[in-house]
Formats: sequence, structure tokens, C-alpha cells
Amino acid sequence: MPGTSRAGDVPPPAPDSAASDSSAPDSAVFLGVRHHSPACARLVGRAIEALRPAYVLVEGPADMNDRLDELLLGHRLPVAVFSHYRDETRVATSWAPLCDYSPEWIALREGHASGAEVRFIDLPSWHPAFAERADRHTNRYADAEARYAQATRRLCAHFAVDSVDALWDGLFEVTAPDDGPDDLRARLDAYFDLVRGDAEADAGDRAREEYMASWVRAAVARAGQRPVLVVTGGFHQPALRALSYRSSGRGEGESDRPSAWPEVPTPPDGALGGSFLVPYSFRQLDAFAGYQSGMPSPGYYQQLWEGGPQAAAQGLLRSVAERLRTRRIPVSTADLIAARSLAQGLALMRGHPYESRVDVLDGLAGALISDDLEQPLPWSGRGTLGAGSHPVVVEMVAACAGDTEGRLHPDTPLPPLVHDVAGQLARLGLADADEPVTFDLTAEAGLARSRVLHRLRVLGIPGFTRVSGPADGADPVFTERWEPGPASGREAALIEAG
Repeated sequence: MPGTSRAGDVPPPAPDSAASDSSAPDSAVFLGVRHHSPACARLVGRAIEALRPAYVLVEGPADMNDRLDELLLGHRLPVAVFSHYRDETRVATSWAPLCDYSPEWIALREGHASGAEVRFIDLPSWHPAFAERADRHTNRYADAEARYAQATRRLCAHFAVDSVDALWDGLFEVTAPDDGPDDLRARLDAYFDLVRGDAEADAGDRAREEYMASWVRAAVARAGQRPVLVVTGGFHQPALRALSYRSSGRGEGESDRPSAWPEVPTPPDGALGGSFLVPYSFRQLDAFAGYQSGMPSPGYYQQLWEGGPQAAAQGLLRSVAERLRTRRIPVSTADLIAARSLAQGLALMRGHPYESRVDVLDGLAGALISDDLEQPLPWSGRGTLGAGSHPVVVEMVAACAGDTEGRLHPDTPLPPLVHDVAGQLARLGLADADEPVTFDLTAEAGLARSRVLHRLRVLGIPGFTRVSGPADGADPVFTERWEPGPASGREAALIEAG
């Protein structure tokens, strides 16, 4: 049946050739995950509880290892590790987002709570291994899906689904209630072995995998008879397993002593680089907004994480209805009944034990949209919303994303610019402005306020918009008017600008 998600429908994982290798570190347990997958996050939590590992190794920037306590301060998620680098020839920035249902976050939190030593094991985000990822929306968790697009297309055709996300939901997120952790892990191993195949990674990913494997070997040497849990993107898992079983050779920065932790690269002389935590939001996480990795519709997956698939389906229907009514788009009770009936019918036809995200969205579209659509429904593929998208579709996508915004704990270290701007806005009476402000540019006080807001404008910091004033230095206009707007993202923008 289309969308069937039973374990027997996926080929079994390839035999682990290293299992018979006398030099293999039998205490290393590899969990390949999809970033921001509730199912994978639960699997990580259960693995830590069952294994009680000595070390939990997580795909993440190793230069943050001395500052892991910052991540555990009690932030409101989502937050991200923002990394920056600049030298005479290259400027690079990247984000490593974490939300409640990120497997990496669960590994960090639950590993720490269990008494394990937690380490990030990937190269720093500024490293040349990430040099090809220079786009503004780039994040370090982009696992190069283009290289295994052919395998996922074949899987989509086999399961009769339109997109990788619908395929993933049917196989892993919305599964039968009797599926246990072992069933899930077997399917994950099979899936990642298939999509990685024998394709060779690019030079950047090869360098990252060599480096991560050196951390695994060091942890196994230090752990004695206790297990080591390794949590990385599933794309890397097959290569990491093979590299970690290697009996000789050393990765980048690895010491001659097998139990010594690998060296963490530092920026070369004359370069500037570093990392800070920044607030993040569900809108930034959403694949429909341009996020390259992880899951679309983070608001839906938050509900899936908190309440399970049935509650998430009902919550999604409710969220869409509330948003459409707020936007004064008519949605009657009869429409919602029709949408629910369609979603349930689609789930039954597709072999889903519960209504999936796509089942609910398809049901809503069928009940609410009577016009001819000029383009395919966005959840039938991946990418941003195109121009001319139907208004109902736009609001449905926004409802799926949710409006959750992260907040850093007050004790989080921040660059000086954040404190300087906060101090200047408070001193000038602009910190809590909620109405338009007009400045007399012939007075020192008005000129000082204008200068600060113009500096923020040049840096691209949200919060104020200039609506009137002199067009240039020769324009005989001596007043300037600014309107306060949503300050969402101001702190993150200041951190990045700093």
C-alpha cells in the first residue's frame, strides 16, 4: 500500500563487516539520525537510558566543547550555535540549530544527566571543510542530499509518495504503536545504508568524517569496557563505522596516543573566528523558508514530539483553522469536518496507522481550495514557497511552521556589541518605544538618537524603520520620524553583527 511503513518493507541493513574484526571497538554504538527528527530524538534518549555510556559523542563543532555548560543554561529553545570566520580571502558564517526534538540536543541533555561525558566531535564550523557552504541560509547540518537524491527518488517511487519528507514520516515518524526502538533502529540503519550507498563523499565531508572517527577511537580507548554512543547525521554513519574500526592511521589533529583527544583546530594567524549562541525561531528552521536540512513544518513536529502523531494531526488541523480565521479567510465547521474525513481516508488508503502531516494538509487543501492551483502543493516537494502561491496554502504553511521563538538565558556570554546597543537605547529612551518617534535634528538629543538608529539600520538590526526625514545632506528638512516594529531577531542580529 502507498505509504506503508512496516520494517519488513525496507531492505535489512548491510552486515557490519567490522563486527568480526578483532581490532573493532565493540563498545562503540553508532546511531545515525536525521536532524530535527522526533523519532530519532526518542531513540537517542532510550539508547542513553539503556546503555549508560561512558561517552556520548555528538556531531557538532568541537571548538564548543569547553563551553558546553553554556548550552545547558536553561534557554528557551530553539537556539543555534552561530559561527563566524574572516581572513583576507574568505568570509564564512554558519548556524547549528537545536530545538526540543533535535537528536543532538537530547544527546547533550540526557547524556549529561546520565553522568556521561559529552563531546562535540565535528570540525569547527569555520573550517575549510565547510567552505563550499557559504549561502546565508547554510547550516552545518546540511548533509548533501543531492548526492543521494537518486536513492531517495527510488524509495519515494517504491512507497508511492511525492517527497522525501512524506517518505520519512511514513517510515519513521508516524508508525504503528507496536513498533519498538529495535524496529526503528533497524529501519534507520537500512535507510541510511541505502541512501549513502557506495557514493564517495566530497573532500569536505571526507575530512569531517576522518576527524569525527578519530574522536570515536579516542573515546573507545578511554572508556574501557563501558559503551560509547555516537550520534551523527545518518549520511555519515556508514563511513564513520568503517573509519572508526580502522586499526591504523590517524585523522586530522589526532595524537600518537590512542586515548588522547584529537586536537581542535584553531583559526590561522591573522584570521578572526569564533562561536556564540544566538536565539533562533521556528520560521528559521522551516524548510519552506529556505532551511537546507532537517524537517519542514517545525510547529507540527513540536506537537508530534510532545503529544504523539494523533495529537499532532488534530493540533495541525486546529492551528490551520485558527490562522485562516484570524486572517478572515472563511472556514466553516462543515469545511473542517470534510477536511478531517479526507485526512482519515487518505491515511487509511496510504497505510498509515495515524494521519501524517501530509495526510492532514492534503485533506485541508481538498476541503478548502476549490480554485485551480497554478503550482503543485509545496509539501509535495521541498523548497521555498513560489510566487503566486494560493493564499490558503501560504497560511497553511505558516500554521505548520508555528511562531515559537527562542530566548537565551540571561547568563549567556554575548559579544560586547549587544550590551553596548542595549545601553545606548536605554540611555536615549528608545529601549521600550512602542509608538512612532520624531527627532529634531537641530538639537543634540535628537541628533544622538538619529545617529544610533542609523547605525542599527546600516547593520541590518530589526526594531525601527525610518519613514521620513532628509533625503541627503543638502535637503532642508530638520526632522526625522521612525516607527518601532517587531524586535524579533534583534538579539541574534546583534550577535552576528558583533
